[in-house]
Amino acid sequence: MPNIDILPELTSVKAMRAIALTEANEKISLENIELSLPQCNDNELLIKVEYVGLNPLDAEYAKTGFCHWQYPHVVGLDAVGIVVSAPKGVYPNVGERVMWHASMGGQGVLSEYAKVPNYAVSVVPDTVKPEQAATLPCAGMTALISLEKLQVSEGNTLLIEAGAGAVGQIAIQFAKQRGADVFTTAAKGNHKLVKSLGADVIFDYKDKNLCKKIRRELGPQGFDAVLDSIGGDTTIRNIELMRFCGRIACLKPLPTFEHELLFRKAPNISIVSLAGAWLANSLCAQQNMSFMSNLLLENLASGDLTVPEVSLITFDVAQISTALTKQLAGGFTGKQVVKISASE
Repeated sequence: MPNIDILPELTSVKAMRAIALTEANEKISLENIELSLPQCNDNELLIKVEYVGLNPLDAEYAKTGFCHWQYPHVVGLDAVGIVVSAPKGVYPNVGERVMWHASMGGQGVLSEYAKVPNYAVSVVPDTVKPEQAATLPCAGMTALISLEKLQVSEGNTLLIEAGAGAVGQIAIQFAKQRGADVFTTAAKGNHKLVKSLGADVIFDYKDKNLCKKIRRELGPQGFDAVLDSIGGDTTIRNIELMRFCGRIACLKPLPTFEHELLFRKAPNISIVSLAGAWLANSLCAQQNMSFMSNLLLENLASGDLTVPEVSLITFDVAQISTALTKQLAGGFTGKQVVKISASE
């Protein structure tokens, strides 16, 4: 049900707290800043942010910066919160809890309030915990876009790299819904987890004989499709493991390929860019983000999707800096979610 108990407080709110980078830096040092409440345009919602899901992407760009950013830059891309102001006749209504993925090129969502176009949000069902919903946007939509680009269907053999990561966990589940035979890589300690999500065959990514064991298990035909979240030499190795004219979806920049490999395998290479929906100013792609979010939320509400285990982080610069650093350390299978505020 819509929550309107928080509305009276807005009349006295003139500024908000946010956590930001004053500049990109290797240590991911953050600062508390105070900003004016966002000013919304005709189709924009003002949202009181409750939870923010952290992603490796947040940590990577906190270190390097991004060409579209202005400083101080508020970090964070995935959020859940309550609509506190909406133009007349615009859906969702005031009091609705919504989930969204913010623009990579604009200010982030680690703030007490944020604004977002109404067509880019999804209403969170009452049966879904908001902190779990905050785990979904970046990882979930990336998984769905990847599977769509790979045209995964019944009987396909699919390799999902880093199956214990957030993207991998969600991709495994949706790939099984499509009827694929799912192969994945994971640390030995995470094999039980990815097996429980539906992975058919699991390999230790540290195994020196990984390629030999994959070929022995798969046979000579090669994978129909690969979801490659690692990049670099792993992308080259994965194309070697694909069948002729196989399909690969890459989440990282492409390495330099030998021409012989490309001629011999003729791979169909797709680049997955969730940020592109905003950076290309594609209204259609932004609306599609809402459709994908609806699908993710529906599956979570029905019990057909399990999200990574949530670790709650306090809205504190030191804790968030530590959490972002952990995102890049590897071996993290859960999802760190910052609790900013919560409605009673």
